[in-house]
Parts: sequence; structure tokens; C-alpha cells
Amino acid sequence: MKKRIQCLLDNELFAYLFFGIATTLIAILSRLVIYQLSHQELLATGLANSIGILFAFITNDRLVFKQARKNWSRRLVKFTLARLFTFGLDLVLTFIFVTRFPEIIGRFVNNNLDLVNEIETLSAQIAIIMLNYFLSKLYIFKKTR
Repeated sequence: MKKRIQCLLDNELFAYLFFGIATTLIAILSRLVIYQLSHQELLATGLANSIGILFAFITNDRLVFKQARKNWSRRLVKFTLARLFTFGLDLVLTFIFVTRFPEIIGRFVNNNLDLVNEIETLSAQIAIIMLNYFLSKLYIFKKTR
């Protein structure tokens, strides 16, 4: 069993998805805990996103793309900028397809705004996961070992 798990984690794409799920869970848990301690929703959101980005960077750097320690600070800056870019893309897609032109998706779901939002969210997240992977693989975590 241990050998099978190790084989899966040696697969770069599987490891990326596995640690992406772990990052999501850590960010959600962090947000909930920080909110319960502070009752400050913006603080909780900001800190949880920061924790998620740091966890994602560490796991991607060391475990997914297996980078050497050299130049880690440069990779961290690139990684953070890439994640901020895809966050901005998420906001733009939400604005276009949910806020401004919901009828684009709405015509397929009886103009139900809740369904429009769910479809846009799922579609955007799939695109963002793929974009984050390609940015990480081609721009941030180049083969160094």
C-alpha cells in the first residue's frame, strides 16, 4: 500500500491535484479557525489565503516539482504573482458571466442566477487549476535537478 501511494505521489499531475486539494482544505480550515478567534471576516480571508498560498508553494516546490533549495525566494515571488493573476482572472470571469452578462449562461438554466454562479464557479476553477499548473510547470518550477 505504501509503495502504491508513493507511486501515485511520484506522478507529477496526481501530486499536483492531491496537494491542491490539501491546500484547499487547509485554507478553509484556517479561515474558519481565524474567524472563530477574531470574528474579523476580512482578516480571516486574507490570512487563510496567505496560508494557502504558502502551503501550496512549499508542497509544489519540494514535493510536486522537486526543486533544489537554490533560488526558492525568486520562485516564491513568481508563484505569488501567478496566484494573484489567476485570482484576478477569477474575479473578471465572475464579473463577466455572473454580474454583467448572466444571460450568456442563464439561457441554458432558465436564467437561474444561482445555477449561473455555480456553473461559472466550476468552469472558472477548472480553467484556473489548469492555468496554475501550466504556469507552475513552465514559468515557476523549471527542472533544476
